[in-house]
Amino acid sequence: MKTVLVAAAALIDIDGRVLLAQRPEGKSMAGLWEFPGGKVEPGETPEAALIRELQEELGINTWASCLAPLTFASHSYDAFHLLMPLFACRKWEGIPTSREGQRLAWVRAANLRDYEMPPADIPLIPVLRDWL
Repeated sequence: MKTVLVAAAALIDIDGRVLLAQRPEGKSMAGLWEFPGGKVEPGETPEAALIRELQEELGINTWASCLAPLTFASHSYDAFHLLMPLFACRKWEGIPTSREGQRLAWVRAANLRDYEMPPADIPLIPVLRDWL
C-alpha cells in the first residue's frame, strides 16, 4: 500500500481558536472539515510543504521557526496509508482567506468534535484539546 505524506497545521489565533477548512465539492471527502495543509512534494520537508500550502490555500505566510511539531496521524484508507504530522502555528502574516473555495471556521478546541472530519484527523482532536 502506498504511503502518502501530508503536512497539516493547527493555526491557533489569539483567542485560542483553531482554524478548520471544509473540503470543497469535487475533492475526495468533500464537505468534511480538516486542518489546513497538503501533500509533501518530492524533495520537500513537511515544514516547507506546509508553508507553501498555507500560502496557496489561505494567502498567509509563516516560517519554519513558527511551526511546532505537535502530533501526527497514521491512518489506512482503502487506496493508501496517510502519514500526517500536525504542527501548531500561532504566528503568521496576513488574514487566512479561502483561496480554493473552501469554507473556513475558527473553532474552540472543546468544539472540534462538532465538525465532521476525515477519519485520520479525529485522533488529533484530544491531543490538541489537551495541549490548548
